[in-house]
Formats: sequence, C-alpha cells, structure tokens
Amino acid sequence: MRQIVLDTETTGLEVRQGHRLIEIACVEMIERRPTGRYYQTYLNPDRAIDEGARQVTGIEDEFLLDKPRFADVVEEFLAFVDGAEVIIHNATFDVGFINGELARLGESFGRLEDRCSVLDTLAMARERYPGQRNSLDALCKRLGVDNSARDLHGGLIDAQLLADVYIAMTSGQVVLDLGFEGAQEQGAAVALTPVLLDRRPRVLRANADEAVAHEKRLDSLDKSAGGTSVWRREAAPAVN
Repeated sequence: MRQIVLDTETTGLEVRQGHRLIEIACVEMIERRPTGRYYQTYLNPDRAIDEGARQVTGIEDEFLLDKPRFADVVEEFLAFVDGAEVIIHNATFDVGFINGELARLGESFGRLEDRCSVLDTLAMARERYPGQRNSLDALCKRLGVDNSARDLHGGLIDAQLLADVYIAMTSGQVVLDLGFEGAQEQGAAVALTPVLLDRRPRVLRANADEAVAHEKRLDSLDKSAGGTSVWRREAAPAVN
C-alpha cells in the first residue's frame, strides 16, 4: 500500500475568512515504511499571514514573496498524492484548505478526496486515547517519538513526525499475512514444500549503532504498550 503523510501550514485558521496555504509537505511510505521520497513547497498566498500563524510557523510574509502560487504547483502536488492513502492529523483542517485552493482554480480539479482516500490520525487517537490530549506533540511524548527538533511548526518535520506516530500507534495492528487463510476459505490445498539447506546460512550480527537503534525502538514499543511489550519479552535472554 502506498501512503502519503501530509501536513500544511496556513496564513490563519479559517479558510472561510480567505486564509490560504503557505506550505504543503508530504512524506511517502510503501507498506508502512518511509521510502525517502517527499514533496515539499512553500507558497505565495497573495495575502498577509496572521500574527498568530507567523509565531507558530516562524514564516514571514517577505519570505513567501518569490515562492510559487498554488496554481503553479497543483499538477505536481496532485500527481504525488494520486491514488494513495493520505494520512493527516486533524484532516478536516488540511483537506478544507486544499479543497479551498482547488476550488479557486475551477471545478475541473475537483476535491482532494476524489483522488485519494484520507485517514485522520486525530480521530484515530481520540478513539484510542479518550479524554487525553491528542496533539502531535502529546502523541510523540506518549508513543516515545523524538520531537526535540520541533521548535516551530514546519510542514516537512511535522509530516515526518506524524509518520513515526502513525507507525507507533498502529504497530499493534500489524497482521502477518502468509496467504494461507484465503486459500483455505476457498477450499484450495496449501502445499508446504520442505526447504533443504546444503550450507550453513551466513549470520549477520547487528553493529553497535544498529543495537542502539533497536533498543530505542523497543523503548518506544514499551511506552506504546503501557508496559513491557511482547518484543521486549522475546528479546530478553532466557533464564535457566
């Protein structure tokens, strides 16, 4: 499955008051793994940024004067998200602004939802953690995602953090599908062919950096599980 984690920054909070996009950032994942491909652009909104938005994003009006307008990048943006599942935190906000920009360009562009499905991680978090704070920062802290580099709201860093949060939040839902169940439901025989090894497999052991990264990932899973995760128990040495 191709997924796109998306975040935007805007001149203000209300699209109905004429506020516009000033940044779009997208991070690509395939089968829940970041591919390294991303799409990011700043935009000239042809209007001033509200003071509150400027303080949150750190983006100044002067910085955007030579940036492209949404009409200049719409084709490449839509091509990047086309056919994917788009993951957004508080999707109503971002989708509303994107659809507002599309509407300015005419009916031929339609809506974002016409080109991709949308998954809202805020709705997912509220269902999973009712009564708790579910901002991106709160979820990073709860799930053990390092957000120390997030001094200001920026589209690309927020999309990268949201990708980590989404993977951590859904790690307990991973299903290992070996293709057996579907075949059995259809009455098909599943043939298991024995594998004969004619040589000892090469063992690749983790280096020091990989071991540290592995421990950090286990710490994150422990926090997500609210205790010792099954992966930590499996990784623990056997005691005679």
